[in-house]
Amino acid sequence: MEAWEDEAVVLAVRAHGEGHALASVLARSHGHWRGHVRGGQGKAGRGVWQPGNRLALRWTARLSDQLGHFAGELTDAAAARALDDPAALAILSSACALAEGALHEREAHPLGYLGLAALMERIGEGDALVPDYVRWEVALLAELGYGLDLSSCAVTGVVDDLGFVSPRSGRAVSREAAAPWKERLLPLPPFLLGNAAVGEGDVAAGLRLTAHFLARDVFGLRNLPLPPARLRLADRFL
Repeated sequence: MEAWEDEAVVLAVRAHGEGHALASVLARSHGHWRGHVRGGQGKAGRGVWQPGNRLALRWTARLSDQLGHFAGELTDAAAARALDDPAALAILSSACALAEGALHEREAHPLGYLGLAALMERIGEGDALVPDYVRWEVALLAELGYGLDLSSCAVTGVVDDLGFVSPRSGRAVSREAAAPWKERLLPLPPFLLGNAAVGEGDVAAGLRLTAHFLARDVFGLRNLPLPPARLRLADRFL
């Protein structure tokens, strides 16, 4: 018998048979994992097995390469906090769908998990949480090996007045160096460089920036589009 225990955030749940479910989770130490949940769609299990909820999770299987079974105890009901808040629900849905689609199965993604769990704990903050959501996407790209280099200008090496990102290299470009071809570059919102205040249009720019690299380097390599929930979140800030 194979088994492990971990804390995990539920990413997706799909009905499977009479009252049962197939669940996808992101576990702190074990990464993205799928399993069967007995009663996961029943009266008692439905409130527990919701995307965004954090669980004390146990996985068991006869052999390690089998799908296996999940049993979980609710420790944080993020889904309930988002239920009547469209902004919170948009963030929750996008984050869970992105993690499910981007992260390789059965590989540890500790930074991705910690960032996702922190977002779910604050899910009631609504649209005010989106800048930190964008920062999580930047960290997720880095954990997957596609990190952006926002430390200095790719052209001149200066570290000040960075205002754009090259869509090819993912490196920052200063406003002065970018002037001749800034229409070809992606705007870099200041909040991604530190604790700068979030100005008008900054959230939309941040979502556009990370969407470019997620679509090209993560989902594009698998011939997949960005998750619809991620597109809907971006639409809120157009």
